[in-house]
Amino acid sequence: MRRSAAVLVAVAFAALSACGSDASSDDDAKPSSANDAKTSLTIVVTPDQGAEASTYELTCDPAGGDHPQPQAACDALAAAGAEVFDAVPSDQACTAIFGGPQTATVKGSFDGKDVDATFKRSDGCEIERWEQLGTTFFNVPLQ
Repeated sequence: MRRSAAVLVAVAFAALSACGSDASSDDDAKPSSANDAKTSLTIVVTPDQGAEASTYELTCDPAGGDHPQPQAACDALAAAGAEVFDAVPSDQACTAIFGGPQTATVKGSFDGKDVDATFKRSDGCEIERWEQLGTTFFNVPLQ
């Protein structure tokens, strides 16, 4: 009977010690902060071949930077989602239509994830990516 009681006490102790938070996992966890999900982008847009590029800084939550329409640009970015920064797959069939000479690079972070994307209007797939963000995001009128 004593042995059964000792086993029962040991099982109860093990169960109770597992109920609390694990101190080692708390120490290893990264602290959460607003910067973890921060969006901060540098947008470089060339409106035409040989034209001077324009550079804009854009931050979201709250919208800011020197972008002329930061809130509208952040709204377009939120609607498009992170997938807009994915390059068109090399085996993707795209219509052979030229959308214009505009090009852009976007670098920085979106929702805390690194971004380094190039946009152009050289075919139907690239035009679609550009239009997901729109002319307000790139701050360049289309011809």
